Amino acid sequence: MRWHGYRAGNRFIVFQVLPHTLSLGPEVWRVLAKGHEIRNLGEYEGDLNVDERIVRDMIVACQQVAPKLSALPAPGSS
Repeated sequence: MRWHGYRAGNRFIVFQVLPHTLSLGPEVWRVLAKGHEIRNLGEYEGDLNVDERIVRDMIVACQQVAPKLSALPAPGSS
């Protein structure tokens, strides 16, 4: 969405539209949304509860997002 110049007021929307923007399913966006939720709890409430599974899942999700982002043409070139 940012690639198109849009900045969402609610980041959860960014995760939910990944099937439409990068053709990534709920198995990716739900992990990213959970990571964002954990980050917010740590940042705003001091409750940083991170376990190995979420770290592994985040790495896998990011490995799926990265090539999709790399394949996008440079902004303004289309």
